[in-house]
Amino acid sequence: MKGVLLVNLGSPDSTERNDVRDYLDEFLMDERVIDLPKWFRSFLVKGIILKTRPKKSAEAYKKIWWKEGSPLIVLSKRLMDKVQSRVSVPVTLAMRYGNPTIKKGMEILVNKGVKHILIIPLYPQFAMATTETILVLAEQIQNEFFPDLELTSLPPFYNHPDYIKVLGNSIQEALQGKNWDHLLFSYHGVPNRHIRKSDITGTHCKMNGKCCFEESPAHKYCYKHQCEMTSIKVAEFLNLKKGSYSTSFQSRVSILGKWLKPYTDKTVEKFAKSGVKELAIATPAFISDCLETLEEIGMEAAEDFEDNGGKNLHVIPCINDREEWVNVLSRWIDEWAHLKVEK
Repeated sequence: MKGVLLVNLGSPDSTERNDVRDYLDEFLMDERVIDLPKWFRSFLVKGIILKTRPKKSAEAYKKIWWKEGSPLIVLSKRLMDKVQSRVSVPVTLAMRYGNPTIKKGMEILVNKGVKHILIIPLYPQFAMATTETILVLAEQIQNEFFPDLELTSLPPFYNHPDYIKVLGNSIQEALQGKNWDHLLFSYHGVPNRHIRKSDITGTHCKMNGKCCFEESPAHKYCYKHQCEMTSIKVAEFLNLKKGSYSTSFQSRVSILGKWLKPYTDKTVEKFAKSGVKELAIATPAFISDCLETLEEIGMEAAEDFEDNGGKNLHVIPCINDREEWVNVLSRWIDEWAHLKVEK
């Protein structure tokens, strides 16, 4: 019997400082998030970051928290429920950090008689700090607790025509009837060294603005290339003119070295100061709306844009549990499970 495990990033259990601290501790101590020697990572996280960051993050979470709980968790559960209603194999949900855990998700499926799990990281693009860390942990849990279980994972779908259509339609719908001067695709940033570490050729990645657009096997695991391609494919779908859209990267942590550029906050400020009054912004690295989209973009970036002369920052919601996305994801699952279900 087959089953599906949807996996998203995760969220604190509440907006209380201790819960936020526990979540940040687990998240930042992941060697694929902060890829530094363990002794230094521990010093940095436990000795510096966790002394001040939990209070600030807790305040940010309080701004976007829903009555039902964390938006990311709530939206992910809605997606799971809708997908489950359309497919005939068991589907459950897990988070890489926090609850529900990947181990718990696998346990639920195994208890239902599942022998083969399709893991679907809810990230369109591959990154060592997202997709890779999910798959590595899942394999560790499998080896330790479920040795007879078979695991398969859905490949990154950053340029899949079905996904591009869903994303393109969501942007078009959100901007319908609105005047906008430029569309900015903002992706979650990662340190430059993550990109180089993911280069399976060892030579292709030069971070020179050109290598992402030259054919190479390295693109299979290159986050920057995959982000750039998502922007280009969606722009083609929407028939956008060259110069009417661009790509940027948000959520950098400067103490961790050089990060992917251009930075979203600097880009938003630049557009405002250059006379752009109506800026649209989409966040295609995220399937579900979360702290980074609702607070960092929807509140902080919007305020910065207006403070620097802009008029309206049109924040486009993530695809979340859109019916079109639910249908696409359900079809992919059916195809994997070799089921022919009438939609």
